[in-house]
Amino acid sequence: MFTPDQAKGLSLVFLQSLGSEVPTTRRILAAVPEAQLDFKLGDKGRTARDLMWHIAHSESFFGEGIAAGSFTGGADPPAPATAAEILAYYDQQVPPLSAKIAGLSGEHLATPVSFFNVFNLPAVLYMDFWIKHTVHHRGQLSTYLRAMNAHVPGIYGGSADEPFQMPGGAGS
Repeated sequence: MFTPDQAKGLSLVFLQSLGSEVPTTRRILAAVPEAQLDFKLGDKGRTARDLMWHIAHSESFFGEGIAAGSFTGGADPPAPATAAEILAYYDQQVPPLSAKIAGLSGEHLATPVSFFNVFNLPAVLYMDFWIKHTVHHRGQLSTYLRAMNAHVPGIYGGSADEPFQMPGGAGS
């Protein structure tokens, strides 16, 4: 599907995206009040703790699976007890994955990888899954924050709690 050079080039695009998405996701995770970890929306919703953990654990799962050239496990282990523990896991596991993936060869990134016999795509395309999966669940968590009456950080611009501000010198 991709030559090694194409796969490597595409990985650079996705790595650039991760460079802005990871800090944004961290800000959303950090905004969850410790006292609200059991909050959930509706009977079918996850608790805020479980949603935070799913985001943190799945980012590690995708990055490690891409680096290893195989996906194993899949189900989230039980969530840590505190928001601080989830955030510490995120900080320890997720940011280093970009450097790990940046070091992969184009051949590795172009190699098809089975995703539980559902997909069999070049490893590089799972970076796109990773980003979209995180953005999806991060959006859910930001909705939880608003329903909790907690601070909602800006994501792709301002929020009611962090209004958008033009950078100095912009528009001149």
